[in-house]
Amino acid sequence: MRPVLHRAVSADLVPEWFEDRFAANGWTGTWRNGVFDWHHYHRTTHEVLGCYAGWADIQLGGERGETHRIEAGDVVVIPAGLAHKRREGSDDFRVVGAYPGGGSPDMNRGEGEPCPISKWARDPVTGAET
Repeated sequence: MRPVLHRAVSADLVPEWFEDRFAANGWTGTWRNGVFDWHHYHRTTHEVLGCYAGWADIQLGGERGETHRIEAGDVVVIPAGLAHKRREGSDDFRVVGAYPGGGSPDMNRGEGEPCPISKWARDPVTGAET
């Protein structure tokens, strides 16, 4: 399963915009912070990150994975099992994170594993069924 990247989904760059949009589409259990600078992944749930300040280069898929720059307004959906980390970023980089159905993430270090669960039911930004 591949990550989904939405570019500049909002010009209203407040964390509440992402929290409200994600919740309206079934992604809850929100938090605000950044992204760890070490490879980690979740077996128990997918994760969405909505960037509301700054920028960061996020590596997806372990040490050989692709790096994507996300900036304020961008959203990335990370499938369960996909390792991710912040390679570098601005001092003001901040995201809202959430999980489909308010799932509780486990924390695993390492390169990741094939996605162990089924795909999410609705896109956290558009609400489209997947």
